[in-house]
Amino acid sequence: MPLKLYNTLSGQTEPFAPLDPAGRRVTFYTCGPTVYDYAHIGNFRSFLNADLLRRTLELLGYDVVHVMNMTDVGHMTEDTAGDGAGEDRMQVARRRLLEAKKAGTLPADATDIDPDDPYAVADYYIEAFLADARRLGLTVAREAANRPELMPRPTNYVPQMIELVKTLLAKQNAYVAEDGAVYFDVRSFGAYGRLSGNTIDALRESAGGRVAAQHQALKRHPADFLLWKPDASHIMRWPSPWGDGYPGWHLECSVMAQSLLGRDTNGVIDIHSGGEDNIFPHHECEIAQACSATGEPAFARFWFHTRHLSVEGEKMAKSKGNFYTLGDLLKRGASPAAIRLQLTTTHYRSNANFTFQGLHDSQRQIDRWSRLQAFLRADPPTAGPLAQTLEPFTEALSDDLGVAKAIGLLNEAVGMYAIKLHANEPQPQATKTNISNGSPPAGELEALETMLRVLGVDDIDRTVTLQETDIDTALIKSMLARRDAARANGDWATSDRIRQELNAMGIALKDDPRGTTWTKVVR
Repeated sequence: MPLKLYNTLSGQTEPFAPLDPAGRRVTFYTCGPTVYDYAHIGNFRSFLNADLLRRTLELLGYDVVHVMNMTDVGHMTEDTAGDGAGEDRMQVARRRLLEAKKAGTLPADATDIDPDDPYAVADYYIEAFLADARRLGLTVAREAANRPELMPRPTNYVPQMIELVKTLLAKQNAYVAEDGAVYFDVRSFGAYGRLSGNTIDALRESAGGRVAAQHQALKRHPADFLLWKPDASHIMRWPSPWGDGYPGWHLECSVMAQSLLGRDTNGVIDIHSGGEDNIFPHHECEIAQACSATGEPAFARFWFHTRHLSVEGEKMAKSKGNFYTLGDLLKRGASPAAIRLQLTTTHYRSNANFTFQGLHDSQRQIDRWSRLQAFLRADPPTAGPLAQTLEPFTEALSDDLGVAKAIGLLNEAVGMYAIKLHANEPQPQATKTNISNGSPPAGELEALETMLRVLGVDDIDRTVTLQETDIDTALIKSMLARRDAARANGDWATSDRIRQELNAMGIALKDDPRGTTWTKVVR
């Protein structure tokens, strides 16, 4: 089945075909986290959408080689500036850990970290990220347990970065400024700006962000970007022909993608993904330096970008109290499966809004699928609506990851079973009156588990972890009794008020002819 995928580079949805002459092997590079802090759910939305694309490719029969970097050097606090201004983010992590150590607020697993050792700091946050990523079913993170080269660290590739800078200097795509810093000359690459829609003429003063005046004066063009910075006092530094210093952030992905994925294709790969904030300047600069070095017209043939995530309609910010890591949500009782589903249900090219009601709804879907899966395992039919849905489900995902349509088709097939799949209800024997003949050869259980595997919720924890001790059952029963009395007397205002009070406590109500049932909502 052909895959159609939106390509940021062309601004169009295009048929996908890999470079591999046999048409099966796909090379895929994802911009990963900068390991100076815990990853938040906005980061994970981008990573999980890349994983959904990978799983869709595998559903279609492709063999995906997926690499995701773990940035541990060279990423400055103002990387949008052409000279990489600000301070190294590993230095930011060092200061944060020192402050926490002084205040006695370090996490228990971080008390032995030496904040003055940037490699130890990176190791700590890498392990934290890998643990979160594996809980959420990120395939490349699981593979990296046995193949660590799939999640490379830039600090292991500095010699290759230096060689790339040498190549760009030799080809006159780069120059050494008066202060010894090496910059890429954007005017030497005519396609600069194609990915982001910028033009060199427009990228003048303050190009791409705040640029320090003393560095700007040394550059040939305001948009020229840093390749190597001599700085003998920097927190992480290496010897080079241009003095002890550190590489520019943009170098790392070009080097690692070409080293690990592009050796047989002169540095060209099939797919490169990241968040939309990576488009400019990071990915734009990657293309410029990679193509200039290889002479190829492309670095990645498809560019895949996920848009931003807000929380309850607002931009995430620690100051607003809506900045959530996976650990924050797990402490509130959310299951990894529901978190993953909530982060990937909205199409990757649309801004998404994370809500706790949405998280609750995602858990209800997960529970429904799980109950049907248990039923099918106990009494597996060989044909039925799930088997018939697998092909249109695949078609939906093959159309630029139409995940909402795919989930809708899955739920429609699930609904064709005459089973009470709602919580707090007894499970009667299933009837199969809606199951038709002439279905594809896949069995019902196999089809369901295939679809759950592609969505990434098949083999991760689906269980809400709130304990009974988190709930004041006696208070809830008392409030429900008062609500029942109000409803019996036609006092709907009081009934609604009590429902709202329970909602504020994280209790969701469901009224039906047999009475009212309640469930705990993650908040």
